[in-house]
Amino acid sequence: MQFSLKYLIGHPSYAIPFWKRCIDVLAASILILLLSPLLLIIAILIKLESPGPIIYRAKRVGQGYRAFDFYKFRSMRPNADQLLKGLKHLNQYEQQQPTKKADEVAYEDHILLLQDDGFIGEEAFLQQKAQKEGNTFIKIENDPRITRIGHFIRNTSIDELPQLFNVLLGDMSLVGNRPLPLYEAEKLTQDDWVARFEAPAGITGLWQVTERGKAGVSEDGRKKLDIEYAKRYSLWLDLWILWRTLPAAIQKVQV
Repeated sequence: MQFSLKYLIGHPSYAIPFWKRCIDVLAASILILLLSPLLLIIAILIKLESPGPIIYRAKRVGQGYRAFDFYKFRSMRPNADQLLKGLKHLNQYEQQQPTKKADEVAYEDHILLLQDDGFIGEEAFLQQKAQKEGNTFIKIENDPRITRIGHFIRNTSIDELPQLFNVLLGDMSLVGNRPLPLYEAEKLTQDDWVARFEAPAGITGLWQVTERGKAGVSEDGRKKLDIEYAKRYSLWLDLWILWRTLPAAIQKVQV
């Protein structure tokens, strides 16, 4: 992975603050003990419905661009990653990207860039680049890769519970910005966006309790909420987010 060296050079090592780490260890330990019967039932249901592992494990990027193994209950069919390429046209974030008319692009293209086959306007170049690279986040409505038990545990956020073990290991905090897959984190290396990685990775966060389930949330809007949390996270903001998490977690995604 290539990251923004201009941003990272000279910055100290990132670590979860001591007060935040104490709360994480205590709360995660209590929750795992209290929820252990539920964890066992969900594990059995996942195993009975479809072949494959109970826990989905993948590399994610968290605070300071540190990669770690991220745990969730498996909610998709075992070959979900291979099916994704054929479903990219359903990505809601991609559908939200505005497409400008040719005369609007021509008017804004007052800065010309040189490429192999001649000059191109800056605005047209950026649109061309976005279409080629695709969006950072992926969200598919009525995703056919999700199993029946997968729909239930996703809508209630039960699929996130194994991340309590990530919290105990110190990879994540209870509250923070969502850790991103490697291919998503690699796109967020511009100086405007890397600030989101100043905050610890979290199970819940500002975006989840304020915007989750709203169909009109843009990709840039989500990034800005991540940056806002990274700049001003505190004990009181974390407590407020935790207080708001339960009703947000059981909210069904609007369609």
